[in-house]
Amino acid sequence: MSDFGTSLSIAASGMEAQAMRLRHVSENIANADTPGYHRKVTGFETVLDQGQATGEVRLGEVKLDPSELTRVLDPGNPLADENGYYDGSNVDLVVEIADAREAQRSYEANLRMFDQARQMSASLLDLLRR
Repeated sequence: MSDFGTSLSIAASGMEAQAMRLRHVSENIANADTPGYHRKVTGFETVLDQGQATGEVRLGEVKLDPSELTRVLDPGNPLADENGYYDGSNVDLVVEIADAREAQRSYEANLRMFDQARQMSASLLDLLRR
């Protein structure tokens, strides 16, 4: 594959991985008030081709955050125990918003890289036509 094609492929894999990461962050934010909800955490993996790193990345396995759920005092809630508490979620909105911003900025950086490689490829084709 050409260097331009490789650059496009690497940038596209980064955009796809960050888009999926942002999807999980959005699910966490949407379920912040869901009783018993454990936030989803993900990592990234390097894509290998015949044992060699290609430079591409993909989203790793989605895991549930093992941290403790918050205890919420609400004696009127049907989920409450005899003391009036029930398990909330372990989603911290500040952390989720920070993760969302990080994913967005990384996506935008990959998009700029993709666009730059595309423009360079188009310029090269224009030069070759002359």
